[in-house]
Amino acid sequence: MRLFGTNGIREVVGDKLTAPFVARVAAGITTVLHPSDSLVVGWDARTSSPEIAHIVSSTLALAGHSVAELGVLPTPAVQYLVPRLKAQLGVIATASHNPREFNGLKCIAADGLEVPRSVESAIEEAVEAHRVRTVGYDAVGSVYPVTDGADRYVDGIVHQVDSARIRRRNFTVVLDCGNGASVVSSPMLLRKLGCRVITLNGNPDGTFPGHLSEPTEANIQDLIRTVPAVGADLGIAHDGDADRAVFVDASGRFVPGEETLALLARDAVERAGGGIVVSPVSASLSLEDAVRPFGGSVIYTRVGSPAVTHEMQAQKAVFGGEENGGLIFPKFQYARDGGMSAAGLLDLLARLDQTLTEALSTVPRYALVREKVACPVDARGRVMESVEAAFSRGADRVVTLDGVKAFRDGGWILLRPSGTEPLLRIFAESKDPAQARALADEGVAAVKRALAESASAR
Repeated sequence: MRLFGTNGIREVVGDKLTAPFVARVAAGITTVLHPSDSLVVGWDARTSSPEIAHIVSSTLALAGHSVAELGVLPTPAVQYLVPRLKAQLGVIATASHNPREFNGLKCIAADGLEVPRSVESAIEEAVEAHRVRTVGYDAVGSVYPVTDGADRYVDGIVHQVDSARIRRRNFTVVLDCGNGASVVSSPMLLRKLGCRVITLNGNPDGTFPGHLSEPTEANIQDLIRTVPAVGADLGIAHDGDADRAVFVDASGRFVPGEETLALLARDAVERAGGGIVVSPVSASLSLEDAVRPFGGSVIYTRVGSPAVTHEMQAQKAVFGGEENGGLIFPKFQYARDGGMSAAGLLDLLARLDQTLTEALSTVPRYALVREKVACPVDARGRVMESVEAAFSRGADRVVTLDGVKAFRDGGWILLRPSGTEPLLRIFAESKDPAQARALADEGVAAVKRALAESASAR
């Protein structure tokens, strides 16, 4: 039974994600714990998250554990607090950027990193076997609230940057919280850094009335219009659990995540006098172009923050992240962190005394196109096999680290199954925007042909 995907368990609420299912997963979690382990439980702003979290907390307490409930917090805030509260495990009720009908669970190890795959597998085996660890009435644990989590997380970020220098810049920032978990932390963070903050979608609401929870260019049009309208220096948008941050410059230009990754990675490598940057196979070639002149090199992993963070720790990398706005600052913590990304970018702009547009002007720029095609989970194998054969024809090089990535003259195309939704994701890149678009269209067409062939063969 495979329950955990790229970033935890994610299912549709009321379909597979029901109270009995959550209780079974929580019971499975008890089997990987020691009797004396203490835990923390946090959740995002989705409509079902508090109830899911309370089921988890109660199940763990009935197995004899002490459980600190953190309330609504960004995922990176929970990861930051797990080791500082000396917990042996953290559980987060979240579906990150998924559509509103989804929710899920994510497990965090004692060091603040996502648990390794071996722990996920052990939980899955326990769920399948309906195993649970129980205690008698006299050994039942307790559930208690911790209410200062956001303050501790924000203060931790503030101490990572030159807050006095940032304050002197008097940045005006438009912040789009997306009705998600960043509501409790990012406005506070930016104000502590001396920013004038204008918020959009600043109330927690799991129906995401402002826009869908993924901060794509199409979804944050209000932010894009507002930044130049109010004369702000930049705009920031988070996803539902605020482990990502994307940016808009003063003119209202949406900054693709690969540009922010290249900019901050280059800065980290330059300041360290060289070093390793870790990013998934979906990363833009601009990352290598940006860090190589300063003694940097890039190691590629499978897609997903667990793969990136564990490799960063193993390689003692100076920076890491994904092209979707999920950036990792290892001096702070090994976690994708939207709050730290916002502060880190402001710190860089204050240090360089530049605008965001000026700072990005020296970053190598490629055209990276992203598409997605709905695909039933049971058809993925057949479709991937068919498309791999199509992509391999005429390719200079094929990489199968995660999905299939084919390099062509002047560009590349990647197809991989989503680890969070019933989708196939297509990435295509070239310095020529027309070629990138053509490669992406080729990928979409190949997937649709394979899906049609798979359906007719059934």
